[in-house]
Amino acid sequence: MKFMTIKKEVETEIIEKKSKFIANLFPVQSIQQAEERIGKIRKKYHNARHNCMAYRMIEDNQIVEKSSDDGEPSGTAGLPMLTILQKNNLANIGIVVTRYFGGILLGTGGLVRAYSDSLLQAIEKSEVEEKCPGIEMLIDLEYSEFEHFKYYCKNNHIFITNVEYSEFIACRIELEDDKKEKLLIDFETKNIILKDVKEISKKYVTKSI
Repeated sequence: MKFMTIKKEVETEIIEKKSKFIANLFPVQSIQQAEERIGKIRKKYHNARHNCMAYRMIEDNQIVEKSSDDGEPSGTAGLPMLTILQKNNLANIGIVVTRYFGGILLGTGGLVRAYSDSLLQAIEKSEVEEKCPGIEMLIDLEYSEFEHFKYYCKNNHIFITNVEYSEFIACRIELEDDKKEKLLIDFETKNIILKDVKEISKKYVTKSI
């Protein structure tokens, strides 16, 4: 399963008939993280009339979705935003749009447009990236081989996420599923000189261009 997400949180703002709509779009890695972030945003804007939200998460290879109109007429805020996330194949992502009421009623159509436009503007401002099934692995190697291994990773779109230094170097790496076989072959044929290669876990990784 491949999907799109964003690299970091963004905030945008629009004014519609004197109502202010503040969009906070953010990446998340779990349902718990999404709920906690939504709670913090609602607390920050506790004096606003509405804090409407939606999120899509992939857990256990299943998509979990949730939305809320937070007091707006049913189907005018959370669901339209969730639909936009679906249509753009966006996941591991949450959106909260905060509304400060400006005294002029927008009607159901106006509300749908305002909440949809708030999210679309936030997506446009975001740095979007594609995620695909991948693997996290642990690589042990000698100090003398580290520069060569870094060069190998760069050329093969393998990402070194952590390095620990002791009697040898231990690297955590992330790579797409279809790159694992080449790495193991190169290890066995000594195209790259490594002490050990271990698979840690399956995870979604950034797809290389």
